[in-house]
Amino acid sequence: MLKFHLAKRYLIGKKTTNAIHVITGISMVGLSVGTAALIIILSVFNGFQDLLMSFFSNFNPPLEVSPVVGKTFIPDEDMMSFLENHPDVKAFSFTLEELSLFEYDDRLEVGIIKGVDEYYQEVTTLETTLTQGRFVLKEEGSNRAVVGAGMARKLGINVADQFSALTVYMPDRRATAFDQPFKSRLIRPVGVFAVHSDVDQEYVLAPMEFVRDLLGEEDGVSYLEIASHSESGINRIQREMLAQWGDDFHIRNQYQQDEAFYRIMQIEKWVSFAIVSLTLILVAFNLVGALWMIVLEKKRDISILKAMGADSNFIKNVFFTSGLLIGIGGMLMGVLLALLFYFLQTQFGLIPVPHGFIVESYPISLRWYDFVIVAITVSIIGLLGSIWPAIKASGMEVSLKSD
Repeated sequence: MLKFHLAKRYLIGKKTTNAIHVITGISMVGLSVGTAALIIILSVFNGFQDLLMSFFSNFNPPLEVSPVVGKTFIPDEDMMSFLENHPDVKAFSFTLEELSLFEYDDRLEVGIIKGVDEYYQEVTTLETTLTQGRFVLKEEGSNRAVVGAGMARKLGINVADQFSALTVYMPDRRATAFDQPFKSRLIRPVGVFAVHSDVDQEYVLAPMEFVRDLLGEEDGVSYLEIASHSESGINRIQREMLAQWGDDFHIRNQYQQDEAFYRIMQIEKWVSFAIVSLTLILVAFNLVGALWMIVLEKKRDISILKAMGADSNFIKNVFFTSGLLIGIGGMLMGVLLALLFYFLQTQFGLIPVPHGFIVESYPISLRWYDFVIVAITVSIIGLLGSIWPAIKASGMEVSLKSD
């Protein structure tokens, strides 16, 4: 208790030199700004990750099953019985996709045609991402298509034009040397969705029967897509399916479907964190300077304490505690700054993004464990900055006659 009282007194007590207060204040402000920067950087990356995951989740199903070997598979009776009777399965859908050549008003683009069945909209929420038109794949007995925004832009598709159709070309697997090498079918686009550029640039959705006809595929499917009532339900379904069919099928949750992308985001997040942490280490040199000036200011007090029987370890702990108080004070100020920025950003869009982006301001999301990580990081930096002045103070030999 005495150590803490002396440390606090040495830190905020009256000094003969105002420069000590200035340098101490600069150290605390530097640590607070660095702490706020660390929390804000992590929170912005969290915000972007949540934003992108929400977009991907509209297209990617909660659980996706695809064959390990080959492009298609035929669900057997055991799998169908599992899907129909499992209590956690809310809905399931089969899809069939293949590379295709698309033509619209003399424009040609290569993309992916994805055939979906009537249960597809129960598994995904793609309908909520429509930017134009309607999410309709069957209308008055005719096939309709819903196109990704990037593909629609490249082809110049106008969903309001009822007289222009999208031509889909597919290699004819059964064609002989004397036949046309491609099969083609017409379909009218009636809607445009926007999820993510990787998806929007490639995909065109159409009825399953339309794609089966193009491919000449009678029973095979490319993917089985499953939805559950809860995330824990998806985890149970995945575990059970892996145990039964894991050798023959890839069974991936939403994170695993875009695992490489999320890993890159995590790498960028922690590299940015490391860069700001290195900057904080430079700030710690100010802390060293501030503590050393306090040590020089309190030479007489050190002599008195030693004359009263205080050992070197006591002296060291006093100044070490002073450094910790500067570090903790700066950290708490930084947390308050970060929370203030979070409030202003979420309520008023303090920092906007360029016009035309999917959101108006930078997304931000707080995580409790980010505060723990930042607190540990700043505390370590504060400890490192306090060690040298505290050790030097404990070894200082000063006579009472010096003043």
